[in-house]
Amino acid sequence: MSFICTTEKSAALRACHCCGLVHQVPPLQPSDIAQCVRCGSVVESGRRSGAQSAARCFAAGIGGLVLYLPAIFLPILEIEKLGHHHTTSLLGGTFDLILHGNLLVGLIVLIFSIVLPLVKLLALVELSYIGITKRQHRAWTYRVVEWAGRWSMMDVLLLALLVTLVKLGDLVSFHLGPAVIAFVMCVVMSMIASIMFDPHAIWEEDGV
Repeated sequence: MSFICTTEKSAALRACHCCGLVHQVPPLQPSDIAQCVRCGSVVESGRRSGAQSAARCFAAGIGGLVLYLPAIFLPILEIEKLGHHHTTSLLGGTFDLILHGNLLVGLIVLIFSIVLPLVKLLALVELSYIGITKRQHRAWTYRVVEWAGRWSMMDVLLLALLVTLVKLGDLVSFHLGPAVIAFVMCVVMSMIASIMFDPHAIWEEDGV
């Protein structure tokens, strides 16, 4: 069963994520969905409550934070060229770039691939479960999540690493370190947390 608009006092306002049209959505049963009258997208589903979305986002966010530390501190790559071995971690490689004169590249990697992903995960965990920030600061924290998610590049860095390995395959011998698995899983957990996060649930507990 689909619901579009209603005049019930218990109705909640929901904006369509596709076209932005605002609807009045009544309380839904688990088998009900609310569809946008303009584009037909699903605005709300009875199977997905705010509490469930927050719990799933929190679980994925904590998983991402747990994997974040080994992803940046453990060895991510061991390279052998002409008998010389070099092992580096993601954070160590970033500082190597800075110390060896590539200041701009090192700072870009540090900020966009290490700092911002951590900020995004912490903000998602805070908004979905912890609730330390006061009500008037939640919108600002959510904007931080959107901004950090737009500019964080852990997935891009992973792709660049894979391309580099392919390009250097005939020139050097390389071995992937344990940080690669943690890095991939951290990217996956960050994406799951973003998908599971429902911004409407931030204010539902206040009845707003």
